[in-house]
Amino acid sequence: MNFAIQITCSPYAGNGGLTAFRFIETALQMNHQVNRVFFYKEGVYHAFKYNTPPDDELQLTAQWSALAERHDLDLVVCISAAQRRGLLCEDEAKRQGKLDDDVAAGFRIGGLGQLLEATLTADRFVEFS
Repeated sequence: MNFAIQITCSPYAGNGGLTAFRFIETALQMNHQVNRVFFYKEGVYHAFKYNTPPDDELQLTAQWSALAERHDLDLVVCISAAQRRGLLCEDEAKRQGKLDDDVAAGFRIGGLGQLLEATLTADRFVEFS
């Protein structure tokens, strides 16, 4: 089975992000495919590279980065939702005179067209909110 995933919940406002992470991890272990994970609305908070939750809590952003590297996952963050929430990609950070961008390793900025493409090529679309 080939999945397209959308995450619209913050990593800290509930269990939706962690549930999505575990769903994807399990699907990949069962030899299913995940063609893209799209982070939209509050879901873009998963991609902030400077997320620093307390040491005794799950480091979900780091977990996403590691999962993406292990499985060559395509983690796409909606550009409009990101800009509204202050997450700047490298180009936008330079344009605004910032010293650094905010996007964690393994994530990239994209648009709703990439969500549409993912849903058209997947067998199932699953949203975690």
